[in-house]
Amino acid sequence: MPYQQGDRIDRHILRLLKRHGRMSFAEIGRRVGLTTTPCKERIRRMEEGGVIRGYHADLDPQQLGAGLIVFVQVTLQRTAGDAFRRFTDTIATIPQIEECHLVSGEFDYLIKARVGDMSEYRELLGGALLQLPNVLESKSYPVMETLVDTQALDAVLGADRPRR
Repeated sequence: MPYQQGDRIDRHILRLLKRHGRMSFAEIGRRVGLTTTPCKERIRRMEEGGVIRGYHADLDPQQLGAGLIVFVQVTLQRTAGDAFRRFTDTIATIPQIEECHLVSGEFDYLIKARVGDMSEYRELLGGALLQLPNVLESKSYPVMETLVDTQALDAVLGADRPRR
């Protein structure tokens, strides 16, 4: 069952946690106008309800040797039977794949891969992606520059507004 939006305080808490996952309950409470205990209870409720799935470190892919993003469109030869399952079971084992989406349209999957450079991507493409079960063709789109990368739900949570 989807989360029922919550009130403006819940949304403010979620915005703060999304940007600062290690912020203390006391600091979050101060920023949203609650004492620590009710703030902690709201967060616990959202964790138990599955709205908050976890807390993560924001890693720099460039520093870790995975600074090149490549989007790949993949078209399968056939889409009947277990073709989708076989493809997704196999692609889930490739560590360079950051995201894989089954899409509607002119191709079947949109993949986001992270690698160190183009030669590493060439190895990934020839040695893994084009070897996946039932692949007919692929089209690659290396990213030259990332302009927006928020991983945001800002449209759902609303914009931060200064407190008066």
